[in-house]
Amino acid sequence: MMKEGKVEIGGGHEEAHMGKGKGKLASIRGIAIMDLILRIAALVGTLGSAAAMATTDQTLPFFTQIVRFEAQYDDFTTFKLFVIVNAIACGYIALSIPLSIFHIIRRRAGKSRILLIILDTIMLALVTGGASAAAAIVYLAHTGNSSANWFSICQQYQNFCQRVSGSLIGSFGAVVILVLLVLLSGIALSRR
Repeated sequence: MMKEGKVEIGGGHEEAHMGKGKGKLASIRGIAIMDLILRIAALVGTLGSAAAMATTDQTLPFFTQIVRFEAQYDDFTTFKLFVIVNAIACGYIALSIPLSIFHIIRRRAGKSRILLIILDTIMLALVTGGASAAAAIVYLAHTGNSSANWFSICQQYQNFCQRVSGSLIGSFGAVVILVLLVLLSGIALSRR
């Protein structure tokens, strides 16, 4: 009779341990699904930012048809950097989506999560640097700098400045998403 009691206690303890393991796997699967959703959102943000900036230009007619004032994104090296960095990040995120799907299927994958944390952190640094540099130029375009005799150009080129400012929103949104992706991968690794 005593042996049956030990078996029941042992069996109940194993079931409780297995229940905790299933809970961990379910939470890791939820994290992996959230990872996929965030990657798709970051893909849209970086793609939209790069496309909006790369297609930004505005021409102002002057007194004659011969003389025209034109503002294009490639007039500013910082905006070129912004487009290149967002395009690189968009390509990386597109290539990392299959790995994110793999993590939904195979929840205990550890080495690939470590690789994603490293690469996500690198992309986070690139996108943050590109967006911050472009934001500084946009700020100067909006406000100018009287001590350096730089005048605000957004009074004349309103459409140009609106599109450039809009592309910054998508890029900084991608920065926030990349921070969340690094945190989610860290949480998934800790629960493994």
